[in-house]
Amino acid sequence: MAPVAQLDRVPGYEPGGREFESLRARQFYGLNMDKKFLDFEQPIAELQAKIEELRFVGDDKTLNINDEIKRLEKKCTLLTKKVFSNLTPWQVTQLARHPQRPYISDYIEHIFTDFHELHGDRHYSDSPEIIAGLAKLDEHSVVILGNQKGKSTAEKIKRNFGMAKPESYRKALRVMKLAEKFNLPIITFIDTAGAYAGIGAEERNQSEAIARNLFEMIALETPIICFVSGEGASGGALAIGVGDRMLMLEYSIFSVITPEGCASILWKDVAKAKDASSVMGLTASRIKELGFIDEIIPEPMGGAHRNIPQNMRTVKERLLSFIVELKDYSIAELLEDRTEKILQYGLK
Repeated sequence: MAPVAQLDRVPGYEPGGREFESLRARQFYGLNMDKKFLDFEQPIAELQAKIEELRFVGDDKTLNINDEIKRLEKKCTLLTKKVFSNLTPWQVTQLARHPQRPYISDYIEHIFTDFHELHGDRHYSDSPEIIAGLAKLDEHSVVILGNQKGKSTAEKIKRNFGMAKPESYRKALRVMKLAEKFNLPIITFIDTAGAYAGIGAEERNQSEAIARNLFEMIALETPIICFVSGEGASGGALAIGVGDRMLMLEYSIFSVITPEGCASILWKDVAKAKDASSVMGLTASRIKELGFIDEIIPEPMGGAHRNIPQNMRTVKERLLSFIVELKDYSIAELLEDRTEKILQYGLK
């Protein structure tokens, strides 16, 4: 098929003609949807491309295709519900990693105000894989921190794809200690494939940094809410994942290792990641059954990235609810319940 720019040279495709405009719409929306839809969503993508094509052609005053558009929109909604009602663990993993899924920077922009970022671990460097700072959630002053994977190529490299180094975890702990000092609730956003395993990270004692955070978070004298917004894997997730309430978005995942890592260990073949995801029990529903989380936050139809405003409203509502709830606890009650929660892990 000729590129859009060359269609005016193709017989039968005169600029301004219906065939020209229809094909231009198909190519334009098709190219854009390829960037947004996962492989299992292609039937939905094709329907939406057809709808957009009809809308484009529908600008012609001589045509009345509103009824057909409405019929296709209803069909697309039903198809989306059907596809998302029976997702496999691997499909959920793909959604958790979707490049348009909201990151902590998006949550900061949409549901928090007066955000002041804090930098540095006071030992080595800032390490931008984790964003941390002070903010307001309505009238509540809070401390927030979490993994930032990055959106553009340059930012992904800068943020090391959200895989934190030791200094990131030490920065996170420094900020959490500040929250404890001023009795501010902590909200952590978990979205990482794991802690960075490079030579430099090992030289600066990655394992100690993670273990120190686990040790300290158990005893922090302030409420902690942990929120898995995308991919929560390995010690990189656990290092900011000890708290009083553990929440997961509906299409997020949580596990001790990525499916690819599991496949490389069990079968010596990363290509078996899909099989690994099926036996790892990493979906929110399975994690909830095992008693590791307190609540699953529902996502908009098609995933959090399909309706950012709706997702933000839901998340904000649940975070506010838990902050209000936890503020009624005394410090002694918080620490006792937090310890008991952790001791119960693995007993179901």
